[in-house]
Amino acid sequence: MTDPVTVTTGITYDRQSIEHWLLTAEDVATCPVTKQPLPRDSDLTQNHTLRRLIQAWCTNIGIARIPTPKPTLSLSLVLKLHRDLKVPERYMMSLNTMEKLVNESEKNRKCMIEAGTAKAMTKVVIRCFKEGKSIGLDEAMRILSLTLTPENKDIVEESSDIIDAIIWVLKCKIDAYILVRTKTNAILVLTMVIEFTSSSLLERLKPEFYKVMVNLLRDKVADMALKGVLRVLVEACSLGQNRMKIVENGAVTELVEIEMENTDKHVTELIFCLLGHLCSCANGREEFLNHAGGIALVAERILRVSDTTDDHAIQILGSIARFSATNLVSNEMLKVGAVSKLCMVLQSDCASHVKKRAREILRLHNNAWRGSPCYCSLSHNQRWS
Repeated sequence: MTDPVTVTTGITYDRQSIEHWLLTAEDVATCPVTKQPLPRDSDLTQNHTLRRLIQAWCTNIGIARIPTPKPTLSLSLVLKLHRDLKVPERYMMSLNTMEKLVNESEKNRKCMIEAGTAKAMTKVVIRCFKEGKSIGLDEAMRILSLTLTPENKDIVEESSDIIDAIIWVLKCKIDAYILVRTKTNAILVLTMVIEFTSSSLLERLKPEFYKVMVNLLRDKVADMALKGVLRVLVEACSLGQNRMKIVENGAVTELVEIEMENTDKHVTELIFCLLGHLCSCANGREEFLNHAGGIALVAERILRVSDTTDDHAIQILGSIARFSATNLVSNEMLKVGAVSKLCMVLQSDCASHVKKRAREILRLHNNAWRGSPCYCSLSHNQRWS
C-alpha cells in the first residue's frame, strides 16, 4: 500500500486498487469489505496517519520510503491552467503541467474532461494553425487526444477549423516542435473527430483532406497511425461521393501494396473493409484490376485471416465478378486461385450469407469456370442450393 485512502464506509484501501475496483465494477460498485454500495465517483480521503506509519516502517527496515502523494487535482486548478494559456510567459508551463497531470491518473483525466480541457486544447491547436506557429502544438495535441470524448463532440461540430488544423499538422515537416508523436496524436484526434461527428461534416471535407490521407498511406506511417488513417478513410466512405475522391488519389494501389507486406490481422480487416467500399465504384474496380497482384492477394487472404476479412474479400470479388469481369479477368480469377477459394468457402463453416455471395459469384461465371477441377469437386447442392 503506497497511497492509503478511506472510502465513505470507513475502510482504508490503496488508492490505485480501489479506483480500479470502482472503475471496473459491472453494475453497482460496493465496498469490498462491508459490501455496502459505493458511488463510482466516491470521495477518497487520504489516510495521513496510516501513510506516515508506512513511511516510518519503510525507514526502520531500510527500504525505499514511499513518497507523500500529491494533492488530488481540483477543477479550480485546471481552470486556472486554462487561463494561463492566454498569458505568453505562462503558456508553455501551463501546457507542460496539464500534459503531466493528464498522464498521471485516470481521475486527473476525468477532472480535465469535466473542466473542458478538450475545448481549450482545440483552441490552442487552431490558433497554432492560423498563426503558423508550432510551439506547444505537440503538448496540446497529446492532451487533446486524451480528453476528447463523444460527450464533448460539440466542440468539433462548432468549428470545422480543427480538421484543417490537423491536416496542416500532418503536412508539416518534423522539427523541434512537431515530432513523430505529434503526427501520431493528430491522427488519433482526427479518427475521434470523424467518428464522433455527424455526416454533414463528412460532406464538407476538402479535396486536400483525401490527398493528405492517401499520402500518409504512401509514406508507410507507423502501425498505430496506419490504423487511425484506415479508420478515418473507412468512416469517410460512408458517403458515396467521398469514395471517388479517395480513389482519385490512388488509395487502392497503396492499400494493395501495404497489405502485401502486412502481418497484422486488424490492419488486414480495415484494408479489406476499405477496398470493399472503393471497389463498389467503377474507378475503384479499375484501379484494383490495374494492380497485377490485386485479385491474387484477395484470394490468398480468404479463409486465412478472420471471418471479417472473408466477408469483405467476398464483397470485393463480388463487385469485380458482377461489374468488371471481362474474359481476361475471369481467367485471372481462375488462374490465381480465386475460384478455388470460392469453392472452398462453400465447403467450409463460413457464415451462410458469405456462402450465399460466393455461390452467386460462381453462378455468374458458371460457363467459364465449370470445367475447373475445384468447380467439378462441388456437389450439386453446394453449387445451387
